[in-house]
Amino acid sequence: MGLCLSRDNKSKVKKRPPSKRITNHSAAAAGGRGGGGGGGSTRIRSSRKEENLIHEQALAAAILFQQELHNGGASTFDRSTSLRYPSGNSKRNQALNRCSSSRTRSLTDPLLQPHQLINQDIKLDNIETNHFVLVHGGGFGAWCWYKTIALLEEGGYKVTAIDLTGSGIHSFDTNSITSLSQYVEPLIDFFKKLADGEKAILVGHDFGGACISYAMELFPSKVSKAVFIAAAMLTSGQSTLEMFSEKVDSNDLMRQAQIFHYANGNNQPPTSIDFDKSLLKELLFNRSPAKDVALASVSMRPIPFSPVLEKLSLSETKYGSVRRFYIETPEDNAIPIAVQESMIYKSPPESVFHLKGADHSPFFSKPQALNKLLVEISKIP
Repeated sequence: MGLCLSRDNKSKVKKRPPSKRITNHSAAAAGGRGGGGGGGSTRIRSSRKEENLIHEQALAAAILFQQELHNGGASTFDRSTSLRYPSGNSKRNQALNRCSSSRTRSLTDPLLQPHQLINQDIKLDNIETNHFVLVHGGGFGAWCWYKTIALLEEGGYKVTAIDLTGSGIHSFDTNSITSLSQYVEPLIDFFKKLADGEKAILVGHDFGGACISYAMELFPSKVSKAVFIAAAMLTSGQSTLEMFSEKVDSNDLMRQAQIFHYANGNNQPPTSIDFDKSLLKELLFNRSPAKDVALASVSMRPIPFSPVLEKLSLSETKYGSVRRFYIETPEDNAIPIAVQESMIYKSPPESVFHLKGADHSPFFSKPQALNKLLVEISKIP
């Protein structure tokens, strides 16, 4: 969700030490279309087979869950996929087994049976936490992570996908959101309920990068690692609008696609931003499957404008104490790679991963490769 409003003055960039940069070719092959090369067990499934597998797994789990409810709920079922705001009293009472979803799967891989999706005796060795918290970008909702949720949970991870205020199924008028704190309230509520001593890996996409930064400043002891996926990674005193406006001349498509709403009158500042549906695919989903583009076109909601204007206050002792990782999306038409590189240069994270062939929405265009990187980051000591 790059916003293209020009600025006259550009601040000079101070040179920072470079981040560790990783081009994950195997991950790119695992998640992309046309992974290239022939060959038996190394062949990568087509995107259609991959999507069908995920949908079938989710359906199988749902059917089994309904059967258990009908039978009095004899088995324990982890509903972290469907819960947007889990109870703070929930505990990790299952042993989790080693993730296999980070490997390249062959066409001969069998479909997981329903009993394999619950109560798995999987162990994720040597990681600080197995809990991912996914924060969507501007206009998106928790729905956009459905492939990532399925793949991570298949690997034994616990996943919570948040609907920010006025997003997804959260019933609030976007035009009435007046601050970043109001917009991120569901995320803040999650961390308030998270038990002392528990941590999560916080993942933000797009404008969700500013949102997770806000949470990192408030709850640094509860964030194990922070992952920015084509996301706003700001410096203290900077707003998301300022950051995106620095490269205004390089993104005519974004400027053409934006539709501003003025709920308080045309003589007042905008209250929200929407996208021209005819340009949605080219802007956000230029490498994504048609089914996911269709899902997004009926699910996306306007982006509140006030939070985009708000400058973040980030300290080295809190925000700066959290380990940060950045995943670049080189085929991104919404936040071009030049903007991503600029953010990385100004505020270097611990490592940078290059997700080859990914558009602005890698959870759609490169779900397998994205999953592999998230698993890899979770295991970095």
